[in-house]
Amino acid sequence: MPLVEIPTICRYCGGAVHLVPAAKVYGPAAAKRLGLEREKFYQCQNCNARVGCHKGSTRPLGNLANEALRMKRMETHQVFDSFWKERGMSRTQGYKWMAKKLRLSEELAHIGGFEMDRCQKLIRLCEKERNKEKKKEAA
Repeated sequence: MPLVEIPTICRYCGGAVHLVPAAKVYGPAAAKRLGLEREKFYQCQNCNARVGCHKGSTRPLGNLANEALRMKRMETHQVFDSFWKERGMSRTQGYKWMAKKLRLSEELAHIGGFEMDRCQKLIRLCEKERNKEKKKEAA
C-alpha cells in the first residue's frame, strides 16, 4: 500500500483539515444507511475537500479531493472495476495490469491518488481495450 501523507492543510484553499466521523460528512442517517457510521474522513473545514480512510483506520485512501475530482475518481472506479471484472481478473490482477499500462509502480497505481488527467487516461485505456476486443469478436 502506498504511504499517503496525513493531510493537515487543504491543497485547494489552505484551510485546516480535520479527521471527522462519516456522520459529519454525510449526516448521521446517511452514514448509517451507507454502513459508514464507524468510518472516518479527513475534511477541509473551509471548502469541504476530503478523503476517506481505509476501513476501521485513520489511514487516508488517497489525497484530498474537491467535489469535481471525487466525481471523476468515482467514474474512473466504475469504468475500471467493470473492466477487470469483465475480463475475469482478480482485483489484484486488475491493478497490476493498470500499473503496467500506465507505467506506474504498483504502489502508485491507486485511483484514490489520481488527478483528473490520470483518471481520464485510465478511462480511455479501458475503452480502447474494450474496442480492440469488440473488433476481434466482429472479425
